[in-house]
Amino acid sequence: MRRRKNGGDTFKHEIWEETLLYTGIRGPKALIGAAALMAASFAQPTLAQEQLSIATGGTGGVYYPMGGGLAEVINNHVEGYSATAEVTGASVENMGLIATGDADLAIGLADTVYQAYSGTGRFEGQQLPMVRGIASLYANMVHIVALKDSGITTLEDLRGKRVSIGAPGSGTEVNSAAILAANGITYDDIEEQRLNFNETADALANGDIDVGFWSVGAPTSSILNLATTQDIVILALSEAELAAATAADATFAVTTLPGGTYTGVDQDTPVLGIPNVLTVSSEMSDDLAYAITSAMFENIAEMQAVHPSANQTTVEFTLSATPVPLHPGAIRYFEEIGATVPDRLRP
Repeated sequence: MRRRKNGGDTFKHEIWEETLLYTGIRGPKALIGAAALMAASFAQPTLAQEQLSIATGGTGGVYYPMGGGLAEVINNHVEGYSATAEVTGASVENMGLIATGDADLAIGLADTVYQAYSGTGRFEGQQLPMVRGIASLYANMVHIVALKDSGITTLEDLRGKRVSIGAPGSGTEVNSAAILAANGITYDDIEEQRLNFNETADALANGDIDVGFWSVGAPTSSILNLATTQDIVILALSEAELAAATAADATFAVTTLPGGTYTGVDQDTPVLGIPNVLTVSSEMSDDLAYAITSAMFENIAEMQAVHPSANQTTVEFTLSATPVPLHPGAIRYFEEIGATVPDRLRP
């Protein structure tokens, strides 16, 4: 995922290497044509666009289409830059990619983002103080899914079952571990498997697991597809279970998955919600962070057309839900439009 930038001596050196290779194969007459081509390239340089990488998640979730929508906004509205959404292991991996510079922007769950910034939880002893927020995009809902004929209806029913807790390095893995631990269920009580969203849906359909966790925006394609071929249930947590989880992790909030979101799940389901944060490194220039923030919020309809979760992408949600300091370039945009940025979000 490391980016290769065009321009300068690197670009000239690559052309010279290609010229030598070409002349070695074609003979001396080709040297004249190749040299002329090289000269023409220097005489009429193309305007280089710097490539930006957006770390997302698997293709069966919401991060990837949201990242693709953001990439299109950047391509269309941020001059001199082009962007690509990259498939990754999601939140935990994405914070590492920001730290190493292998991604320019990354989406992550609020608890994972905060743990990375503060050096706690999964990032104990490896603090990433360079993590900065651009926006809070939308809230995940933690879906706990089983097949209807499994007889599994409560969190306690997971004991002794085969459970997908999310892909390694994903926010789902962080969230599922927090929910289980808060309610007295350890990995010794289940047969845990670490599968991504599409793998979890396939494993449920094939009978290879009994329960799967998704921490994802609703609706998500992998569950939508599963529900078209299988009768599913989404476990409703009790008030006590919800309270235990929110007490253990302040980034959790109780919310409702509306009935009818998925085929066969007709009743409203109380679930845990958690914001998703668009992050960058503090090393990103203020001007670029400002340009990205401005382009996204001024053209948010383009992202909403890609996925309905972008309907939650507002300045108000960002200023209330972001768990880490905002990048100064983003703060410049928010202040420019008259928003009040809380002190807790200033670096």
